[in-house]
Amino acid sequence: MKACVWKMMVAVLALTGAVAMVNAQPLPSGPIEAGVVAATLQEVPRIATSPGRAVAFQEVEVRPRVGGVIEEVLYTPGQSLDVGDPLFRIDDSSYLAAVAAAQANVATAEANLPVKRAAYDRAEQLSGRGYTEAEVETARASLAEAKATLESARAALEYARTELSWTTLTSPIAGRADVATVSVGDLVTAGQTDALTTIVRSDPIYVDMMEASARILSVRKGIHEGTLKQNDVLHATLALENGDVYRGTGELVTPGNTVSTTTGTVTIRFKFDNPQHVIIPGMFVRGEVVLGTMEAYLVPQRAAARGASGKLTAYVVGDDGRARQVTLEDEGSYRNAWIVREGLNEGDRLIVDGLSSIRPGQAVTPVPVTIGDDGIARDVATSAVED
Repeated sequence: MKACVWKMMVAVLALTGAVAMVNAQPLPSGPIEAGVVAATLQEVPRIATSPGRAVAFQEVEVRPRVGGVIEEVLYTPGQSLDVGDPLFRIDDSSYLAAVAAAQANVATAEANLPVKRAAYDRAEQLSGRGYTEAEVETARASLAEAKATLESARAALEYARTELSWTTLTSPIAGRADVATVSVGDLVTAGQTDALTTIVRSDPIYVDMMEASARILSVRKGIHEGTLKQNDVLHATLALENGDVYRGTGELVTPGNTVSTTTGTVTIRFKFDNPQHVIIPGMFVRGEVVLGTMEAYLVPQRAAARGASGKLTAYVVGDDGRARQVTLEDEGSYRNAWIVREGLNEGDRLIVDGLSSIRPGQAVTPVPVTIGDDGIARDVATSAVED
């Protein structure tokens, strides 16, 4: 039993030694060639990329203001509507009768008013000569009552006519209407909970972008310290759910005033023209906003790696011709490069090619290269020939 245990321990020790030998590979004896680019401080746009959601410019749920039976649906779902276009017609028989009754009340009040005015005028002229002061006051009150009755009858007529107009439901906004939730013969009531249809205006359209409050603080700090030159006007571009870039730019509507207590984000609203209705309310998009410009180094993404701590590291060729690892402070990315403000110096020879063989202290023979728009490194001489 003891012999078996000793054999297992020996095997484990042997395996551990083998792994250590692999991890502690010696550096190559001679210098190795590596492609390098010169670090250059340049003006780089500061772009914020944020998720967003499309919101209708206007949206209204149509509900009846009077009750009755639906007699006709006057629109086609999906068609473009202007303000005032008819949507539904409700049976107006009872409302026509109400208008007629109100008109009769107005006529009665108008006929009664001259009689009351003549009685008051007579009582006032004969006051003290057959009419007492009390009778004069009674005549005055009767005239005032007749005037009030006429005004009340006229108001009732106006309201009856208004209710009659409400029997034809019209579009309060310009937009497109959904399918009706009622059909001819359905009974509806005034102010009911269920909408008859919904009208949406999506040209222009709003896009609400969610931005972390921490990034907003960082941007404001950069503007305050002068490291970020803010654009006078903020514009946004969109990438749709299928990856297509939307043709058009959005204008800032409001920068947001509160931070969500659940997500820690601020909702920033932009407005986009949407004549073809490509963007649909409720659609999720991704927006890019150019906040301004800053002086920084563009480090090709292929030249840097992010460690377990989240920091970017890269290799540069020191004055002694050996590779030296540096830690970079990045501010996001631009195209195929990291935006780096700290960790590099002007003119540093950044290793971008042959990194698989590079270790700290490795002797390096630098070969100048260029990085194309596709992110591929090419020798400077080769690039000159291709041009």
